[in-house]
Amino acid sequence: MLKNQEDIVNVIQNDGRMMEIIKAASTLNLPDWWICAGFVRSKIWDTLHGFDKRTDLPDVDVIYFDEENVDEMTEKKLEGKLRALLPDIPWSVKNEARMHIVNNIPPYTSSEDAISKFPETATALGVKIDKNNRLILTAPCGIDDVLNLEIKPTPYFKETKERANIYEERVRKKNWKKTWHNIKIHHSYVKDEWS
Repeated sequence: MLKNQEDIVNVIQNDGRMMEIIKAASTLNLPDWWICAGFVRSKIWDTLHGFDKRTDLPDVDVIYFDEENVDEMTEKKLEGKLRALLPDIPWSVKNEARMHIVNNIPPYTSSEDAISKFPETATALGVKIDKNNRLILTAPCGIDDVLNLEIKPTPYFKETKERANIYEERVRKKNWKKTWHNIKIHHSYVKDEWS
């Protein structure tokens, strides 16, 4: 059973396919890079649900932070390099130094800052290999919710009604409960909270 950060790192290290994907991403030598979101969360939920086979991922999110080059075409070229290494993986590469423009919010200060502002705490996770070839996990909102199979908005997505609505819509569209029956969804607000 998964109980702490070390358990999460171990279960990922023991997944040959995940490590192959992480090692492929590391070959890009991107600044402040992580593979994040569903790539990590889904593995944890699959393990906690006792699934023998990993659930399919709609994408593998590689993020990095480079203020010197915020050209979206660079991201597409990086995706192309990753597809050349592992063509069967649905790669998505994003430079978080430009994503604040897309999301219409103040600039992020780092990739971890961006991860902390993902909609759900259980998705605000990232993994990478450090310079010493060790697998490391970042969880700016903690790991309790993902380990307890709980979907909650991150503090950032509780700040305004607009963000709370984005969280609610995302939870509805993702329909995670269909795949992971034991998760518990927490709603972001009481309807009249911002009236």
